Amino acid sequence: MSQQKSPWLLLAIPLLMMAMPAHAALRVFACEPEWGALAQELGGNLVEVSVATSALQDPHQVQAKPSLIARARSADLVVCTGAELEIGWLPVLLQQSGNAKVQEGQPGNFAAANYVRKLDVPGQLDRSQGDVHAAGNPHIQTDPRNIALVATALGARLQQVDAAHASQYAQRLADFSQRWQQAMVRWTAQAAPIKGAAVVSQHKAFVYLYDWLGLKEVAVLEPKPGVEPTASHLQEVLVALKTTPAKMTLYSAYQDSKASDWLQRNAGVPAVKIPFTVGGTDAAKDLFGLFDDTVARLVEAGAKR
Repeated sequence: MSQQKSPWLLLAIPLLMMAMPAHAALRVFACEPEWGALAQELGGNLVEVSVATSALQDPHQVQAKPSLIARARSADLVVCTGAELEIGWLPVLLQQSGNAKVQEGQPGNFAAANYVRKLDVPGQLDRSQGDVHAAGNPHIQTDPRNIALVATALGARLQQVDAAHASQYAQRLADFSQRWQQAMVRWTAQAAPIKGAAVVSQHKAFVYLYDWLGLKEVAVLEPKPGVEPTASHLQEVLVALKTTPAKMTLYSAYQDSKASDWLQRNAGVPAVKIPFTVGGTDAAKDLFGLFDDTVARLVEAGAKR
């Protein structure tokens, strides 16, 4: 005699199956907004992205808070800049997380700067010179060509750590790369009028941007990287600019613009806020918006002088 299944059980089984997710999202912990945005572009609904910092924070100066440690503990993949940008907080964060798969050297640990050519690599390391990075300038995200290189490497890493969805990651990478290459052609053409322009930096943060667009840095407002501008140093810059005039002064969205504003008042050099990363301005809502807005701001300032 066969047992008849309860009609309630027969109803419950498909309901339970509907409630179960198709897959568990890969948990990505990004140190900076640009890498969180890139991971989202390449992962779509396959990934769940959290970002440690915002565009209004100095990425050098972050504390390894319990909330960040908890997110690193549950991460499948940690995506950071590397090149010592996060040296003051990331090693502690990873150690405290106790998450073996995201430690340095593991597939779950991705350092974007490993995949690009570094600029400003010091010939000799002297910490008395300020916030100097032995591996070179870590602010690689200001050049879209670097974003393209990192995207290729990160796409491959996503395929490695989540092999079950490798074909989907590969497809998303191909789509992003095509759209990104088209956008780079547009940005380069838009910025052509300011090629060769002399500029001032508030912080030594834009060397990759300058390398891409052919801008010439003629002065830096910080006397040493990471050291606040002094009145005497600003006066020296003012005198130097009489001989070598500049089109604009660039500062990042997270920085106090006091020094750049001072130079604008005293030398007539426009102070230009650069979003620097995703979220730095209202228009920089994603990676494409980041460069749309950066180029637009530079071209507008360049047309003023």
